[in-house]
Amino acid sequence: MEIYNIEGLACAACASSAQKVLGRTKGVAMAKVNYATKTAAVELEQPLELSALNTRLERIGFKLHPKNKSTDQQRQQKTKKALQILSHKLTIGIVFAVPLFVIAMFLPTIPYANYAMLGLTLPIIGWSGQHFYSSAWRQARVAKVNMDTLIALGTGTAFGFSCFNTFFPEFLLSKGLAPHVYFEAVGVLLVFVLLGKYWEAKANLQTTSAVEALLAMQVDTVQLIQDGKETTIPVEMIEEGELIKVRSGDKVPLDGILTEGQISVDESMLTGEPIPVEKAVEAVVYGGTIVQQGSAIFKVTHTGEDTVLAQIIRLVEEAQNSQVPIQKLVDKISEIFVPTVLIIALLTGLIWALNGAIVEGIVAAVTVLVVACPCALGLATPTAIMVGIGEATKRGILIRKAAAIQKIASVDTVVLDKTGTITEGMPQLTDLYWKEGTNAADAEQYLLALEHESQHPIAQGLVAAYKEKGKVPELPVENFKTHGGMGISGTIHKTQYYIGNRRLMEVKNLTIDEAINRQVKCYEEENKTVAYFANEDGVLAVLAFSDLIKSTSKAGIELLQARGKTIHMLTGDNHATAAYTAAMMGIQSFEANVLPKDKIAFVQTLQEQGKKVMMVGDGINDAPALAQAEVGVAMNKGTAVAINSAEIVLRNNNLQQLDQVFSIAERMLQTIRQNLFWAFIYNVLLIPVAAGVLIPWGISLNPMLAGGAMALSSVFVVTNSLRLKQNVTS
Repeated sequence: MEIYNIEGLACAACASSAQKVLGRTKGVAMAKVNYATKTAAVELEQPLELSALNTRLERIGFKLHPKNKSTDQQRQQKTKKALQILSHKLTIGIVFAVPLFVIAMFLPTIPYANYAMLGLTLPIIGWSGQHFYSSAWRQARVAKVNMDTLIALGTGTAFGFSCFNTFFPEFLLSKGLAPHVYFEAVGVLLVFVLLGKYWEAKANLQTTSAVEALLAMQVDTVQLIQDGKETTIPVEMIEEGELIKVRSGDKVPLDGILTEGQISVDESMLTGEPIPVEKAVEAVVYGGTIVQQGSAIFKVTHTGEDTVLAQIIRLVEEAQNSQVPIQKLVDKISEIFVPTVLIIALLTGLIWALNGAIVEGIVAAVTVLVVACPCALGLATPTAIMVGIGEATKRGILIRKAAAIQKIASVDTVVLDKTGTITEGMPQLTDLYWKEGTNAADAEQYLLALEHESQHPIAQGLVAAYKEKGKVPELPVENFKTHGGMGISGTIHKTQYYIGNRRLMEVKNLTIDEAINRQVKCYEEENKTVAYFANEDGVLAVLAFSDLIKSTSKAGIELLQARGKTIHMLTGDNHATAAYTAAMMGIQSFEANVLPKDKIAFVQTLQEQGKKVMMVGDGINDAPALAQAEVGVAMNKGTAVAINSAEIVLRNNNLQQLDQVFSIAERMLQTIRQNLFWAFIYNVLLIPVAAGVLIPWGISLNPMLAGGAMALSSVFVVTNSLRLKQNVTS
């Protein structure tokens, strides 16, 4: 899927027209145009040049532009410039509208009043509101209608009728009708619409702040280290494998691995956690993070679109361009709304005319056209999605698919994978017991040297833990050998050493001290995995490993239980380990020894019982269940397969974030419903009033007030969406 900026959108109907044109273009599988973000997401069936997409779009006044940091900056500049022009047009409009209104309301009988009002209206139509008419004309040329069509028809009809009555008043006088003019309605109405557009544009600048903030994290130049010299070059010229230097206060430009130095890094843009992370040699650094203290050199591992920051930006943009299911209904309504309004306006005018009230009919038709503009309807859902997803991103929660927002509301059951989700996912050394009389300081060096030769993840983790303590393997190992399913061995200083399970000790006839046996029994009762370290004379030490429970898991699960969610735990571990973890977490329901097919079957069984399931996992074996569940949530440290199968990614791998996921989704859905209610109720109530249904009871709607109401409805929707910035749980 490619994301483009789209130029020329004036309303929700414009977005619908552009989406239809793109969707019907040969080679395009699917297209979504977002009026709020002014972007288009296009999924291609085959490679297509941008010019091919623009060929048909430009006929109706729209144009796609590439979306990257440079073009986004240009777009921001153009948006700000457009806002300045809009402000200038609004100012000019107000300057002419004020005396226009004064004459119409208080001085209508002065000589040449109609001609004066005509002169004051012309600059408003010709300059301030000119783009409404040009946009409507472009749409009309290809048999399309949009919001500008309603504005142009409404004000154009009123203006034309007023001009006719100004120059030929005797026509209506001869028929016993007063030749009223509505120049003030045209001028003030256009100013109201412009004012609404201005407020809407200013508010919309705030809704795009999430992506803009992420884009701002990208840097333009880097300090390249080459042949021992430091050179400043553009970041685009950097290739994988090159060395970059960063200092205190710098933004890390790209992803890489530290090769020299030690730094403290603010990674809050990734995890939402404000506490700086200490980085030493071989630690991974990510583009967009900020060096708080120290300096270092790192080797670039990912550039351009492959960096974590670039992927986050893309995920956020795709999510903000995706839709919640309720939006499909809104899109269908928007497609038929403008034509329906045109028919209602025409019928309104005819009914009034048939009852002998031609002038009143024209005014009522104009008011219907103006009050019915569907901007608020088009903004209701996308603005809430934009702001909500942006706020979630700031908190380390990536919502990959907006549809999940609506589905989360129905979730009553949460299924948790154990390893890597509740626990850290990698067994760590928790205990090391030495045989009495062993010189632990020397023996530890032999242990470390032998483990350094192994490629087993547990061995590598052990070596890394020792390195953090400043202990580096220095002794040479000869005759290193792997004993399949049992352990490893090697010769150090002409002595054979072994690390492995009990079976290896038995096969090699190595004696195990009774004190060692007692300690092993204690470790096994705690569900810890045991390994033995021995030399030719017997076992020297026993090592206990455990997949530690994350410090945040219990609190996260308690928050879900407080929300009334039923919790289940699934694991491939044995029953004893599963029971121990479940008891520690306060989980009543758990399944052990499960395979990937068992996990998806478990989710399906819950769904058959009518449960709405959220699955949370991190491994390849969780991917089928993540895809099957109503909502799939992946841990960021999980596999790419798991992440791609999920709708939501928790970047700091913390189950407490699930409570925030529910809170954010609830707030977003509540805001969307509020927006849609007010957008719908506004049109449902005011269109009949504009048509004159309540005139028998002395209630009517002036075209000027209609313009003001229409403008305020859009501003309300955008402003209500921006409240998510304050309402989302921190």
